Amino acid sequence: MRANQRIALLTLVVADYDEAIAFYTQKLHFRLIEDTDLGSGKRWVRVAPRGVTGGTELLLARASTPEQATRVGNQTGGRVALFLYTDNLARDYQQLLAAGVSIVRPPATEPYGRVLVFADLYGNLWDLLEPASGQSV
Repeated sequence: MRANQRIALLTLVVADYDEAIAFYTQKLHFRLIEDTDLGSGKRWVRVAPRGVTGGTELLLARASTPEQATRVGNQTGGRVALFLYTDNLARDYQQLLAAGVSIVRPPATEPYGRVLVFADLYGNLWDLLEPASGQSV
């Protein structure tokens, strides 16, 4: 039996809801899809890149235990955590620079496309990737 499935959300552990929302919406220009108060200081916060509806979203989850707090900014042990595809790396690179986003590795051409690495406000590493010609964003 074949299921109709997709990955809808990925959790990103953050230190603070509001500062994470500000970073993703103001510096990366993501859409704030939902910010629902769940009580007891918990919120259901979803953000996603602009341009594609129905794609994978980030669930911004505030660390609520000491163990979770150790994961903020290092959820993948220093490896690139997330991959953001773009249709124009040069444009987005300039926007990241203008927004003061930390560029870890400047744009480079690889067999799979043009790519740069940036860090989010907590230090999680992201690839910004413009796929090689013939591949879709």
